[in-house]
Amino acid sequence: MTWPEPITLKGRHASLEPLAKSHQAGMVEAVRDGELWNLWYTSVPSPEGMAAEIERRLALQAKGSMLPFAVLDADGRCAGMTTYMNIDPVHKRVEIGSTWYAKRVQRSALNTECKLMLMTHAFERLGCIAVEYRTSFFNHQSRRAIERLGAKLDGILRNHQRYPDGSLRDTCVYSIIATEWPAVKANLAFQLTRPR
Repeated sequence: MTWPEPITLKGRHASLEPLAKSHQAGMVEAVRDGELWNLWYTSVPSPEGMAAEIERRLALQAKGSMLPFAVLDADGRCAGMTTYMNIDPVHKRVEIGSTWYAKRVQRSALNTECKLMLMTHAFERLGCIAVEYRTSFFNHQSRRAIERLGAKLDGILRNHQRYPDGSLRDTCVYSIIATEWPAVKANLAFQLTRPR
């Protein structure tokens, strides 16, 4: 049995389904909205690279290091991808990452609800001791979003990875630990009640 097992999580603004090859056409449409693959500090698949990205994520799932999700909006349209990654079943830790969203759902309740569903499952069903988030030092939008979730900066891994252009990436590492989860959950639930 793999940990964590594939699961569908449903909310009011979004649903998370186990990623499948059948999501490809919808993901191509979603990634075209905003052309996120053109941002140098992110790693978002281009429309032409979507099939390979789905294959890559599914191969990592087969190895037990990733559980990828298709993000669907309230109307059931593909809106992006997210994953549990760097899965540590021994110490009960996951990272939520490799996330991207179509421009049409950015700065909406969708991301807040997705993170609430993923962290609720991680802490309350999987018994995680910590949930981690990582992003590029230069991805200021992502860093602000992670901080709004209630995650705290653990540190910066300098020269951690290479960008596709060969330049070096400093990676900001954030986490939420199990003892912080009740307050973080209350805050996210409150954020979902506020008009946007």
